Amino acid sequence: MRWLTDVVAWFADASHWRGNQGVPARLVEHVGLTAAALGIACAIALPLALWLGHLGRGGTLAINISNVGRAVPTFAVLVLLTLAPAPFGLSVTSIVTALVLFGIPPIVTNTYVGMREVDRGVVEAARGMGMSGWQLLRRVELPLATPLLLNGVRLAAVQIVATATIAALVAGGGLGRIVTSGFSRQDRPELLAGALLVALLALAVELVFAVLQRLGAPDRRARRAASGASGAPAPDAELATTL
Repeated sequence: MRWLTDVVAWFADASHWRGNQGVPARLVEHVGLTAAALGIACAIALPLALWLGHLGRGGTLAINISNVGRAVPTFAVLVLLTLAPAPFGLSVTSIVTALVLFGIPPIVTNTYVGMREVDRGVVEAARGMGMSGWQLLRRVELPLATPLLLNGVRLAAVQIVATATIAALVAGGGLGRIVTSGFSRQDRPELLAGALLVALLALAVELVFAVLQRLGAPDRRARRAASGASGAPAPDAELATTL
């Protein structure tokens, strides 16, 4: 267990918590990369998946195209982008672009599936109320699809947190710099400390999104609106898809 003692000693060293090379600075860089990549991935993937799920067409093609981001190794994408001319090259743009490509597939897949799994009876009841396509999407389909939507965003966030670690291999920032520094200097405590920090951050992100998923349960107002069209009482939580 000597390695555990060494890692604890590394964390106890105040010099590792100061300056632009310290843990707080690296953590801020890592969270910044993750937030930027996740935000862009959501801005691209969510509207597309919601609209395709609402229409019920083109989803399989969109999922297959987005999954290309999973098939290509992220490190290979990073290297190719860093060799590209402006605005890529050795910059944050290349790193964020690679992470966005990696984050889009789970968001597209889960959001589309969530939209298509909304009970068709609920949808038809809402149409019977005279809801427009936009109202149906906003007030019925989206609330009921939210749990799966958030699950997709959660998966993307955790994957991006883990994958952003390799940004350090192409002169990027983040907690990966601690890992690569420890590896290059054969400093095992530093290497393990960096890996532990990445793991803890991923777990923290997982926990945050687990709470959001719990809070994002299907909206009762959407169920009442749909059930009102058929004259049936609002369904309870266990019978959310029953009219």
